[in-house]
Amino acid sequence: MYGRTLVPQDFVVPERLDGEGYHLRMLSIGDLEKDFEAVTESTDRLTGLLDPDSGWPRGLTREEDLIDLAWHQREFTIRHSFAYTVMAADESRCLGCMYIFPSDRKGFDAMVFYWVRSGPEAEVRDAELGICIRNWIAKAWPFDKVAYPSRDMSWTQWRSLPQRRWD
Repeated sequence: MYGRTLVPQDFVVPERLDGEGYHLRMLSIGDLEKDFEAVTESTDRLTGLLDPDSGWPRGLTREEDLIDLAWHQREFTIRHSFAYTVMAADESRCLGCMYIFPSDRKGFDAMVFYWVRSGPEAEVRDAELGICIRNWIAKAWPFDKVAYPSRDMSWTQWRSLPQRRWD
């Protein structure tokens, strides 16, 4: 877990973001079955997305996913990071996820990652979700500078930036 809150105590954390045919809301342990299905169906798309040195989610078990979801839920409630599930409008299917973490590089308040479920329209959905998320982060969140590693810059460029020291 991250050791400090990511947003001020008086900031009202957005509960939901509505998009066309989908919405984002807090990711929780209650999302296990839908999340696990989306993640495991999207393994090739997700491997290396959040960290190029990680094999996640290859070999992910339901129990490991439950642990991940519990961690994300707890981090959200204590305001250290924020994980949102991207659900179909009727909640029938997980379409992806979005994460807001403290930046580990100087000059950025937060880093944001998002993904969409694999499928024939994945690239289009990814682009649409990215625009929606970027607008939301810019308008509704209290960050001055947000990074989108692996999207706005390569992992090599991101890792070449000075690391933040947590004093």
